[in-house]
Amino acid sequence: MSVAPSVINATTLSCSITCKDLEASIQFYREAIGFAVLQSYEHNGKVAAAVVGAGDCQLVLNQDDGKLGWDRIKGQGFYVQINVAAPADVDAAAARIKTAGGALIDEPADRNWGVRMFQFNDLDGFKLGVSTPLAG
Repeated sequence: MSVAPSVINATTLSCSITCKDLEASIQFYREAIGFAVLQSYEHNGKVAAAVVGAGDCQLVLNQDDGKLGWDRIKGQGFYVQINVAAPADVDAAAARIKTAGGALIDEPADRNWGVRMFQFNDLDGFKLGVSTPLAG
């Protein structure tokens, strides 16, 4: 299969997710994952969205308005991968998430496709992973 050249000059990719409790989600992404709040947006005097991130990684967290139902399944078939610099960073991220009360889907492990990684769910059920390539 040949690979076609891109026709867009993209510089970064970020995503936006809706949160049932935005304040709790901001705290989770700060404390459990280690992201900083890069920017926040207010609507009627209340924080309605925040950009959180580290390095070149950014996520936009939005307050869910509940119009589509509070109990709907969010993020089904959607996965966010956070790439870090070294295997020790993977292990440190897992420990930080557990210390902050988060639960891992799986523990950090070296995978047969050449990465060290683990997966977890955020407070709204979105699935994320932390990964780094192993020296080959």
